[in-house]
Amino acid sequence: MPLQAIVFDFDGVIADTEPLHLLAFQEELKAIGLSLSRAEYLDRYLGYTDREGFAAVGIDRGRPFTPGQIEDLIARKTVRMQALLAATPGVFPGVPERIREWSRHVPIAIASGALRAEIEAVVRAAGIAGCFRTIVSADDPVSSKPSPEPYRLALGRLAAAGAAAGDGRLDPASCVAIEDSRWGIAAAKAAGMRVVGVTSSYGEADLKEADRIVASVADLSLGDLAG
Repeated sequence: MPLQAIVFDFDGVIADTEPLHLLAFQEELKAIGLSLSRAEYLDRYLGYTDREGFAAVGIDRGRPFTPGQIEDLIARKTVRMQALLAATPGVFPGVPERIREWSRHVPIAIASGALRAEIEAVVRAAGIAGCFRTIVSADDPVSSKPSPEPYRLALGRLAAAGAAAGDGRLDPASCVAIEDSRWGIAAAKAAGMRVVGVTSSYGEADLKEADRIVASVADLSLGDLAG
């Protein structure tokens, strides 16, 4: 079957926002007397939503947060993140051009653990908001990666929107996910998809389960994804 859809992760694939997320987490945790190193973040928390991340840090530090405390941390981190995004271009060079090109030929979606408002702010600023048929975000009621649910929801929405083949079927094996972490790769694989790993956050050894590994989305062609 031909390539039916491309589903992007967001942080670390489309936008170079992982350092901003880390800084925002660090600042909010510092305000309540907790620390978080970059190594810890990448090894333990990168695949989490904000809610899961703050909850996990609290448990790991022996200071479990109440639901109200977590919501307060998320709200303050969101404000900080919006300010950081406004001051930083964010999108990786060459990626908007690839997305515009590919969206003319193949349905494209996003499946991410980032907040929808953060995703939409970045893709609007980059002029690519109209390229995505659907966006699955932390605002959707699905388990986060490495659960396959974000990818299954994205493919389900694409199929419902008419992106499937003539028989109404969207075959995951004919769809490609683009990811930058082992959690994301595991999620896409569990959803039955092929995966391209991007070495923006981790090295090739950490992405070895991907079907193909590149330094940037800009290094790919549509033919590479269809192969």
